[in-house]
Amino acid sequence: MAFKSLTLLFVLPCLVFAEIGYVEPWGKESDLIEKVDHNPIPSPRKTPLAYAMEKVILFHQKVLSPVDGPRSHFRPTSSRYMLLSIRRYGFFKGYVMGCDRLLRENKEEWVYRKRIINGEYYKWDPTY
Repeated sequence: MAFKSLTLLFVLPCLVFAEIGYVEPWGKESDLIEKVDHNPIPSPRKTPLAYAMEKVILFHQKVLSPVDGPRSHFRPTSSRYMLLSIRRYGFFKGYVMGCDRLLRENKEEWVYRKRIINGEYYKWDPTY
């Protein structure tokens, strides 16, 4: 009997003062919320190197790639990946990330995430 009364003593106030639904944390706990960036295309960095590299990548995408045809086994494609990583992380880190991606561009089996797009398997490796 004492156990039931103690349980009611502690549970009843929780039920009375609880809010319905999900409530965002406030105070120190609000820093623990993961901030999700819903912007799929990051705003470009305005350094001269990033601007020049962006123009080179866009030339490759618009002029060279249509002539040569699609060859990337990744989604997003390697040129798009490098463009997004340069925009998101700046020239140096984005360039290194893009070069790393180009070194992995092959038909070998991929052990990470894959996507089926138009009936074909593609290696799924987004920038963020």
